[in-house]
Amino acid sequence: MALLGIAKKIFGSSNDRRLKPLFRRVEAINALEDEIAKLTDDGLIAQTEKLKQRYKDGESLDQLLEEAFATVREAAKRALGQRHYDVQLVGGMVLHDGNIAEMKTGEGKTLVATLAVYLNALTGRGVHVITVNDYLASRDAEWMGRVYSQLGMTTGCIVHGLNDEERRAAYACDITYGTNNEFGFDYLRDNMKSSLDQMVQRGHHYAIVDEVDSILIDEARTPLIISGPTDDKSDLYIKIDSLIPELDEEDYEIDEKQRSITLTEEGNEKIESLLKDAGLLQGESLYDSINISIVHHVNQALKAHKIFERDKDYIVRNDKVTIIDEFTGRMMEGRRWSDGLHQACEAKEKVTIQPENQTLASITFQNYFRLYEKLAGMTGTALTEEAEFADIYKLNVSEIPTNLPIAREDLDDELYMTAAEKYKAIAMQIADCAKRGQPVLVGTVSIEKSEYLSSLLNDKKFFKELAKSLRERAKALKDKEDEIKEEMEAQAAYLDELGQKKTPIPHNVLNARYHEQEAEIVAGAGAPGAVTIATNMAGRGTDIQLGGSVDMQLMNALEEGDDEETIKKKRAEIEAKIAEDKKKALEAGGLFVLATERHESRRIDNQLRGRSGRQGDPGTTKFFLSIEDDLMRIFGDGMEKMLKRFGIQPDESIEHPWFTKAVETAQKKVEQRNYDMRKNVLKFDDVINDQRKAIFEQRIEFMSTDTVDDIIADMRNQLVEDLVAAHLPAKSYAEQWDVEGLKKELMEVFGKDLPVDEWAKEEGVADSEIIERLIEETDKIAAARAAEIGSDTMRRVEKAILLNVLDTNWREHLQMLDHLRSVIWLRGHGQRDPVNEFKTEAFALFESLLDGLRRDVTRMLMHVQVRAPEQAAPQRPSIPMTETHANPTTGENEMAAAQAAPRERVTAGGAALRSPAGAQQAPDPNNPDTWGRVPRNAPCPCGSGKKYKHCHGSI
Repeated sequence: MALLGIAKKIFGSSNDRRLKPLFRRVEAINALEDEIAKLTDDGLIAQTEKLKQRYKDGESLDQLLEEAFATVREAAKRALGQRHYDVQLVGGMVLHDGNIAEMKTGEGKTLVATLAVYLNALTGRGVHVITVNDYLASRDAEWMGRVYSQLGMTTGCIVHGLNDEERRAAYACDITYGTNNEFGFDYLRDNMKSSLDQMVQRGHHYAIVDEVDSILIDEARTPLIISGPTDDKSDLYIKIDSLIPELDEEDYEIDEKQRSITLTEEGNEKIESLLKDAGLLQGESLYDSINISIVHHVNQALKAHKIFERDKDYIVRNDKVTIIDEFTGRMMEGRRWSDGLHQACEAKEKVTIQPENQTLASITFQNYFRLYEKLAGMTGTALTEEAEFADIYKLNVSEIPTNLPIAREDLDDELYMTAAEKYKAIAMQIADCAKRGQPVLVGTVSIEKSEYLSSLLNDKKFFKELAKSLRERAKALKDKEDEIKEEMEAQAAYLDELGQKKTPIPHNVLNARYHEQEAEIVAGAGAPGAVTIATNMAGRGTDIQLGGSVDMQLMNALEEGDDEETIKKKRAEIEAKIAEDKKKALEAGGLFVLATERHESRRIDNQLRGRSGRQGDPGTTKFFLSIEDDLMRIFGDGMEKMLKRFGIQPDESIEHPWFTKAVETAQKKVEQRNYDMRKNVLKFDDVINDQRKAIFEQRIEFMSTDTVDDIIADMRNQLVEDLVAAHLPAKSYAEQWDVEGLKKELMEVFGKDLPVDEWAKEEGVADSEIIERLIEETDKIAAARAAEIGSDTMRRVEKAILLNVLDTNWREHLQMLDHLRSVIWLRGHGQRDPVNEFKTEAFALFESLLDGLRRDVTRMLMHVQVRAPEQAAPQRPSIPMTETHANPTTGENEMAAAQAAPRERVTAGGAALRSPAGAQQAPDPNNPDTWGRVPRNAPCPCGSGKKYKHCHGSI
């Protein structure tokens, strides 16, 4: 270790070595500053055109970097009055190189992005800037859009509620801002469209991900899913839910670390008996293959009752179960747990049970962002996850130095035996800061805990009891500790004084429900004496400035009709007031960040810490912990015994670097577990991703081709070969052939009685000869159909049917893969790797998908009836689409607003229609629009007696 330290001093760290050549380029950029400053506004736009032309003429972006960065710096000075610091130029270079720039809070990441964005936008292929929420996407697009506008570039923004035309226009801009969910779902929706001109995205050239750790780590545990409703199973959920309270504690085992539950042997027998009595069990055993669905529902009901807690994991409001995000404490309207877990919670809480959804399209964030030719990111906290970024995304992390030295003091953790003692200490620390006028940001891990702390700060009785307890502790001190006694008496007197007030400590509680309010509250959290309680991730993307935010206060002070002179006057008044308030806050010690417990991830704790000490400001951070905290209870092995051995007394705490290190070790365990979970999800999605790419590329090929008759002919010929191979096996005798079976299948597919039986009787005829004759005959049938319908019409019909059948079969394939993934882990009990087993099974299912595609397309084309518009048959019913990112630990549901608004429906041909969200009608046999999703093998709702796929489900 000593040698490593010496080498580091001589040669610098690996980070220093990476940044050294970049700082040399900063000198070249600075040398161009005076020359670029002489350009007029029109000259800056001309400079952009000149750089674009040089790129077209063969110069690389690296060769244009110095001039481009100098140009952006000048544009920012004119548009925003902000000049990029040298370290910001380095950050821009790291982003351009396709890496992650770790920059502390307040170092101006939003401005840094403009450098790499502008340089890469010179290619004309579009640059995407991905943010964590709509508010930041809109704010940054408008704010940084001024810089791009100064340079003659266009800026678009993708937010909820835009129609396809507006989205297409936004993606056509040089730079497009939007959220991770919007970009991901647009990609999935594009691959459900029926023609190229309906698609909105124009490729994946270069993207910068803001708060990259939040998006590529926290939100990457589960995929984005577009889904449609399945059949209603409310009765089944209710019946199974009623059985769970009959189970005793010895009937199941809970693993809190994995958040899983399993039935014991006694529990299996008991639930089996209960299911038999309820008439839900078929066969003899719960684990008969016919009961696999029942086993799944029992497991989900157990989870809902024994692991998922009301007001912690979810809340019940307006006859709905709404998920609470584990990281942010936000309510996630519109998001639902998958695999029937949400329905199990609804049954438990006796609210209306919404039907389950079927996956129509899905992708993980990992695989979506790996579509980009070049990817970069920026955040304040990435080094703790450096290995994952390198492993999954091939991204290196570079730590960018701060513009000014960090003056923040990070104190050791304060550890208590009980949560009650911890909260007393927290309240006293907040009271002390409020008394001195020091702003405090209190970080909690959930809405429940933020509201509990808020109730304590509003409770007069609590402060009176706190004062009384403090006096008793002061009395117990020895005489030689008189100075400490005096301090405690003075503190008790202040606590008594707070206990007399109507609201002992005024404060803001930030529950992170609305991003705009978040931004306003967080921007004011630096005012002298301000107390702000927030979930650890709330308000991310907004700076806490000591004294307050000029822009935010000015926005609130402006009134309709204010002229320019009035606005200037108000700004000057606000700036003077904030300068005075900042001085007071600085004298009180800057921002005090107080965390009420450690989060599972060190990165989230570092984000909270990073709120303090912005741009060289002083500040303090401290974590208050107790043995009763979830992290300490589950992962802090042996910590309680250790504290008891130290002889810790009530209301006493321990502060020591060793304890801080022990907590960090517990966090590393959780981080590794979460990384393994994300990696496991990716392993399964990688299997599907190859298939997804093949299908999506095939769709684009179909859509971009004028005619698909060659493809249709190939499919028809391959189907003939497959049918013959199945009924007339090669190297078998003629008497072993299933000629009748072949004849029957050919009749079903082609609608014509082909003389296969006569050919088979011919002396010495081989299967290959029969194939040739069948291909010749089927080609004639296809030609006759085309002549009957009309060549041009037939070409359009072929394309529509091909896309329609491909989409239908792909959806059914995804549903089968979902079911397969939910049970494949059982193969592990047989010492087989579930991922390898999934690969094998998924490949077999994909081959089956292709076989079914050939058969369905050929059969439909052989039977298609084209009618005049006035006689046209009713359209195939559309599928209401729901976009979800269905895991409670992956971040906020950015799609909720879109689902509350009128949504799109995809029809059989892929065209988009508008329908009211949630509109439901009773099925009408004469109106297919009321049928909802009909399984292909189910009887057709029209009452014809045929299967749906052979009736209205065809075309």
